[in-house]
Amino acid sequence: MTSDVIVDLAALGEDFTRDPYPVYAELRAQGPVHRIRMPEGADAWLVVGYEAGRATLADDRLSKEWRRAAPGLGVQAVSPAPTMLSSDAPAHTRLRKLVTRHFTPRRVDELAPRIQEMTNGFVDAMLAAPDRTADLVESLSFPLPITVICELIGVPTLDQDKFRQWSNISVSAPALEDRLAAAKAIDAYLRCLLDEKRADPGDDLISALIQAVDDEDGDHLSGPELLGMAWLLLVAGHETTVNLISNGMLALLSHPEQLAALRVDFDGLIDNAVEEMLRYDGPVETPTYRFTKDPVEIGGTLIPGGGQLVLVAMADANRDPARFEEPHRFDIRRDARGHVAFGHGIHYCLGAPLARLEARIAVRTLLDRCPDLTLDIHPAAIQWRTGMLVRGPEALPVRW
Repeated sequence: MTSDVIVDLAALGEDFTRDPYPVYAELRAQGPVHRIRMPEGADAWLVVGYEAGRATLADDRLSKEWRRAAPGLGVQAVSPAPTMLSSDAPAHTRLRKLVTRHFTPRRVDELAPRIQEMTNGFVDAMLAAPDRTADLVESLSFPLPITVICELIGVPTLDQDKFRQWSNISVSAPALEDRLAAAKAIDAYLRCLLDEKRADPGDDLISALIQAVDDEDGDHLSGPELLGMAWLLLVAGHETTVNLISNGMLALLSHPEQLAALRVDFDGLIDNAVEEMLRYDGPVETPTYRFTKDPVEIGGTLIPGGGQLVLVAMADANRDPARFEEPHRFDIRRDARGHVAFGHGIHYCLGAPLARLEARIAVRTLLDRCPDLTLDIHPAAIQWRTGMLVRGPEALPVRW
């Protein structure tokens, strides 16, 4: 069965951007696959529900390669070079192997003291505000992840503010021309950064990747692949964590009984609380694009071949009552394992351990230092970032 009916999500405006979950639930009640018009303007096939979504994320019948995209689809690659997120196996396998050896769990764990030091500094600055109010995104959710990733890969501190602006525009600006202009600026910046690292390598991840050679066959990253990897580490490396911290703190501050429970037993509940934050209102609404190669049947619907765009509503998969009991209830004691906030399959987020570590440290520090922290805005008045890729507030006013 195919579908000729197009669900126009673009027509739902800010209501959908603010709270897409009821819309996804209504679609899920009708079936797992729907033809939609994205807020960005392009048409796509949307997969909803946990089982169908999880299977689609790991379905090798779909391609991540932009060369597969149908002409006139209305979407365009933003990254200027090939990345793991725009590659299929075996190219993806090769790229991930070369990176994984330099981005190990041990390397992430060793960052904990430095992340704590950074967090303390940002919270110190926030608490110095004379009116005892702040924007949590501006004060902590953004500067912590971008500083961590910039230190990790060797980007000068002074460049971080302009990079934030480029990154935000490149992944969530409504207009394609704005996204492409920001991408061009990032491209030029990263090319200069790579040239500097080649000439004067340091003790950072980019320098390590430039020099990385596979011990088995002597393989190494090409120039375009290094550019794509730098892009992926910088943009994807901080965007998810920004929204994990913001969305997670919004959930806690909106559910005082859960916040109180976490304060009483932080050590026992924090790991599970972070997983529930990821499940309940994760930082990525739908993943980066997949394209059909041949006609493919998903959930009883035949999606044409030839580069049709396929999206998985990861936000809906994590709110599917067939997988999670009372999914719209935020409960830091629930077993939230199995959520797909970081994806599933070969494209599972490589930076997930780092994002979890930063969230644990940020949340604990805020709760320790700000015992009376509360929202300074009604949740319905929060402005959310546009588009269907990232999900997070533009700002999160708090007071103490």
